[in-house]
Amino acid sequence: MRRIVVLFSCVLTAAVVATGHAAGNQEIESVLLAKKLLETQVYTVVPRQTIYCKAPFDADKKVMLPPDLTSNVYKNRLHRTEWEHIVPAENFGGRFDAWHTGAPQCHDKNGNPYRGRKCAERVSRAYRLMQADMYNLYPAVGAVNAARRQYAFTPLFKRVPPAFGSCAVKIRSRRMEPPESARGMIARTYLYMEWAYQMPLLGVMKRKLMQEWNAAYPVTQAECQRAFLIESLQKNEQPFVKTPCVQAGLWPRSKDV
Repeated sequence: MRRIVVLFSCVLTAAVVATGHAAGNQEIESVLLAKKLLETQVYTVVPRQTIYCKAPFDADKKVMLPPDLTSNVYKNRLHRTEWEHIVPAENFGGRFDAWHTGAPQCHDKNGNPYRGRKCAERVSRAYRLMQADMYNLYPAVGAVNAARRQYAFTPLFKRVPPAFGSCAVKIRSRRMEPPESARGMIARTYLYMEWAYQMPLLGVMKRKLMQEWNAAYPVTQAECQRAFLIESLQKNEQPFVKTPCVQAGLWPRSKDV
């Protein structure tokens, strides 16, 4: 199975390079619009459930916390849903000059230069499209989103306790181990972002881990439905989700949604 996943990734990458066209989001430039579309046209159909803790949330993004889900940090963000970039904006934003050095257009009203996310968002359409890619945005409990920061996903020792009680997220030494229920979605998102934007976002070992998670934690009906709805809005495919969904008979038909 792992060999099939690796070969599939290589074939997809070769196809993008051969055509010379980006396979990522070319439709939505505003991350605020992307979040609004997810809230109003995707998570009104698929279950309103956060990615890491599987906590339900309502139309106002208020989280109904499962029993014993607790936090000693970011308590003001514990009961709200936030949109998490699975591949952090810093990971791909750092590839843009405006992120590091700024740009002539990036001055505030007092004439002071700025850089980083705000500057990249202002001057680069390519960055805006990546930032707004809905395949990379998942709902998360705000406190978990805050605690994750830009940390890489990786397995941690069994003795490391969960950071949020009954939510099986572990955080230690600037690394985060996600629950098993989230690992397949995380892996397919990383593989997609690398492939779609022709940008190396993973080292050799991290790519191997994502390929292993992709194979070990297959797509679910909800993940397939989510990708189907995003494809209809964003007008591009997420083949690391769509292909196994089609093969498993889980890809929705238009009349089913």
